[in-house]
Amino acid sequence: MLPIARPLLALAIATAPLLSVAAENVELPNTLAMTAYGTGSAGYSQMVSIGNLLQNEYGTSVRILPGENDVSRMTPLKTGRVPLCACGIASYYGSEGVLMFADRDWGPQPIRVITTSIASFGLSIAVAGDIGVETPYDLKGKRISWIRGDDALNLGTEAMLAFGNLTWDDVERVEFPGYGRAFEGIIANQSDTAFTVSVAPPPQQLAASPRGITWLKLDPEDKEGWARLQKVAPYFQPHTVTSGASISKDEPWIGSSYPYPILVANADSDPKLASSLIRVFTEDHDKYKDGAPGNAGYNINNQNMQWVIPFHDAVVDYYKEIGHWTDEMQAHQDTLVKRQEILMETWNTFVSDNPPSDQDAFRSRWMEVRAEALEAADMNPVFF
Repeated sequence: MLPIARPLLALAIATAPLLSVAAENVELPNTLAMTAYGTGSAGYSQMVSIGNLLQNEYGTSVRILPGENDVSRMTPLKTGRVPLCACGIASYYGSEGVLMFADRDWGPQPIRVITTSIASFGLSIAVAGDIGVETPYDLKGKRISWIRGDDALNLGTEAMLAFGNLTWDDVERVEFPGYGRAFEGIIANQSDTAFTVSVAPPPQQLAASPRGITWLKLDPEDKEGWARLQKVAPYFQPHTVTSGASISKDEPWIGSSYPYPILVANADSDPKLASSLIRVFTEDHDKYKDGAPGNAGYNINNQNMQWVIPFHDAVVDYYKEIGHWTDEMQAHQDTLVKRQEILMETWNTFVSDNPPSDQDAFRSRWMEVRAEALEAADMNPVFF
């Protein structure tokens, strides 16, 4: 989402004994480590502010390892080097074993959500303001940016096209080597769109250019459009956006978003840690909500209780304890856990059954086997 800085040299491993603190039912280690986006990112700033709270209130020192990309952020979680990752949507790809995780070194991961932030920003296609586009239906025939090597951005764009009942065949695909270059291409009139977060610098630059900027209106009442979008990328949800280029509380954008960051752990991670963290994030919200941009998004009322990655068991137990859990939520949680079990069992069988040695053939065959297993369980084989 934002530029990534070089990793910190010092990283404290979160293996210290648990230290009981005065606050009721909160037990945290002396030192807690996690991975996150780079030091210039919103996610990193938020974790620093949470770290300040944990240090001041609970005596826990937080060490953050900035990752240069999705794999580098999630590898320490996979290997047990850290218990937490303040990740992006790649945490979902990891739980599904798709895209960059459809790799013989990865496969589906036992990822569980601790908490997420849905703040005032949005995620969608930024559109040049001089081409008369208002909704995804208006994108037909337009020049749409495609970023080489960036599955997440391209999938987001594909989802927006699907809302408008369009595919890549209905538009002119313009390839760029990177996210920033795509916005340069819009300003230079080489393309008309680029996928982004609304508060990032490139949309601000586009808004200040002669072409200007507009954002796709995604009517939450357009149930068919949303169904098509979520079939491609089910992690999106309707959102009234009040922060971003040419967006404000007085002139909001009726658009889309998904959580960022997504604080995740592994399914078998320490339940005391998971329980303590969700208590801190929920009950101490007033103490840190103004500590960094986006912190308001951790409010319990902003949590999507029926999203696409299962919660950690200890988090579910906490929500039950405070009466913030329903039978429908439990049924959804059970479905997600069962889906992940099917994926991991299918992966283990696949890799032990002499899969193709060629990487492209390996991924292709895995996706076929994966789809077959999910379809047999009457589950959506694309994603969730």
